[in-house]
Amino acid sequence: MRAPFPSDVLSRVRELFPHVRQGKVYLNHAGTSPLSTRVVGAMTAYLHRRSEGALDTYQEDVGMASACRAAIARLIRAESAERISFHGNTSDAINVIAGGIPWKAGDRVLVGDSEFPANIWPYLNLKAIGVEVDFIESPDGRLTADLVASRMGQHTRLLALSAVQYLSGYREDLRSVGMMCRNNGTILAVDGIQAVGAVRIDVQKMYIDALSAGAQKWQMGPHGTGFLYVTEELQSRLRQKNLGWLSVENPWDFHNFAQPLASSARRYEGGSLNMPGLWGLHEAIGTLIEFGPDGIESHILAITARLMERLSRIDGIELYSPVADEDRGGIVTVSLAPPFKARAVFDKLMERGATIALRDGMLRYSPHFYNSMGEMDTVAEMTEEVMREMTRGRTEA
Repeated sequence: MRAPFPSDVLSRVRELFPHVRQGKVYLNHAGTSPLSTRVVGAMTAYLHRRSEGALDTYQEDVGMASACRAAIARLIRAESAERISFHGNTSDAINVIAGGIPWKAGDRVLVGDSEFPANIWPYLNLKAIGVEVDFIESPDGRLTADLVASRMGQHTRLLALSAVQYLSGYREDLRSVGMMCRNNGTILAVDGIQAVGAVRIDVQKMYIDALSAGAQKWQMGPHGTGFLYVTEELQSRLRQKNLGWLSVENPWDFHNFAQPLASSARRYEGGSLNMPGLWGLHEAIGTLIEFGPDGIESHILAITARLMERLSRIDGIELYSPVADEDRGGIVTVSLAPPFKARAVFDKLMERGATIALRDGMLRYSPHFYNSMGEMDTVAEMTEEVMREMTRGRTEA
């Protein structure tokens, strides 16, 4: 059931984000999230240690990285932390999978035509080696399980899709799709950047073979951080396209060039990690776990339901995002009827202190777990006021 956080819990969450005390209403978490005081504190403390404290913090950093992997595994309900590797962004993580599968001529990749480009280009790149890419048309941004089933064939080697579509906010029925892929012998590779941190993900129950997710959106981590989840079974089939000194089982055995690769997904990291970013990511993931994936999803669904209800009452606005709780994440996108221009409305909202996004000629609102019901009302009222002023201006002209 959807329900907002109790007021005392919401107050504790909001204390972590100083911008809310400055009168700013930030609803663009599908683009990039503000950093909490915990994240900033962890990164700043790390930089001070490296500048004027211990200086060499390697052992402490390694311990933190292990704890961060474990926290991510807990968040997405992975088998273990050994299934997690760190990457700088979603694209890097996807390319581990796209570049590692031993493709054969005639293999096919199935992907939705409404996917974000990060989940398309790595697979289009495979056409050079004879892999075909089949697009599923989803004109309303809703790539349903039925649409997937209608296009999946015996040569579909991999299905690439988003857990939550970046524009419509459509939330994929991953369990149904995952079962379909498992029965067809098809790899399910999921772009999770618009889902992880906002809605619950259970990679095991959803039969996900690989999940890639940059951390700067709903995970509320720093840019340049993210992760890849890969099953042990899929890892055993991947060719290691890139190797680094940290890819092996014992990196400190410097001159043992006969040793095997790391048995865990750590083999995909290769070299030194973005430690300042990972200290921040560790705090960000820890905060999500503290307030709970179930509670966060419930809160987001509750406040976005309120926002959709308010926006749908405004003349000239039509909801593009699905309404049913099970079909959506934290994204609310609306289209504007002529003669309203989305760019003009967007600009006016930004001037008034409300940050949303302009995507494909539509307005996209994406609140997170610290946003309040009151902010949903405020932004809906701002939107209505701006459009009313535009109507009045045309009439007077």
